[in-house]
Amino acid sequence: MAHHLGDAPIFPLNFGGTIVTEGQPGYDAENHDVFVNHDGVKYHYVGGLDLHITKRVTMMWIACFFMFLVFIPAANLISKNPKKVHNKFTSGVEAFVSYLKENVVDSSLDHHGHSYYHYIFSLFFFILFCNLFGLIPSVGELTVAASDGLVALGVMDHTPHALHTFGEVWSGITPTGDISVTLSLASITLLTIYGTAFSYQGISFVAHAVPKGVPLLLWPLMWALEFIVTHIARSFALTMRLLANMTAGHVMILALLGFIFMSESWLIAPVSVLSSVLIYFLELLVAFLQAFIFSLLTTVFIGTVMHRH
Repeated sequence: MAHHLGDAPIFPLNFGGTIVTEGQPGYDAENHDVFVNHDGVKYHYVGGLDLHITKRVTMMWIACFFMFLVFIPAANLISKNPKKVHNKFTSGVEAFVSYLKENVVDSSLDHHGHSYYHYIFSLFFFILFCNLFGLIPSVGELTVAASDGLVALGVMDHTPHALHTFGEVWSGITPTGDISVTLSLASITLLTIYGTAFSYQGISFVAHAVPKGVPLLLWPLMWALEFIVTHIARSFALTMRLLANMTAGHVMILALLGFIFMSESWLIAPVSVLSSVLIYFLELLVAFLQAFIFSLLTTVFIGTVMHRH
């Protein structure tokens, strides 16, 4: 469970630090991220700025790569003749985009959402692809396991280093199950909220954040709540909602499968597997639902600051 849910650096990236290999003075594997070079020697960095590429980062790259594979060809086909129905692929993409445009952005922003289409669409599909790829079993680890099995059977001499790298890259981890990812998305939304407020209301938003009719004695408290706390609380809610929902499903699946090993009985296996499959299909629904809710709430929060209370 810790292996599947926890993040870990897989490719070293350090600026200004020094490399200390195993056996040298100062080597401390317990307090540093340890890597292995091509010669099989363990090492870590001391000092400098660590920006190591982690499992979640590579999974986000994979999600973005497949987004390019889906939407660039679809956009090219649709742009050639927007009024033509090209195929089911482009029709499906148009259906998703049209639904988001009409029922999420336009309805929440009172038909002033043209400037926000790009952000909301990107937000929805990025979260969706990250959620879905987190539900696919680790292609990389399964490939390495299959190769190791062939080595054990004597079919292959050794598992290629490239397969081990592939196994690390496609780890099967869910990017949106990490608070650093959800907090980053929510922080962008928070900046968009303030940017929209000042863009539509100008500097008067600082005073207009407080509703009319508030007594003068309560005005400072209400200003702090309405101008600062409210928007930060909304971003925090976006952060924790997506994080908790995408983590909880994986914990339940892994826990149900863990009952097989805890009980050490074949009788529990069918029940655990069936329960895990049912939760898995529920997770597919949650993957779409959480992407939709995050995008919808983002547009609602943006819409609330376009005009004065």
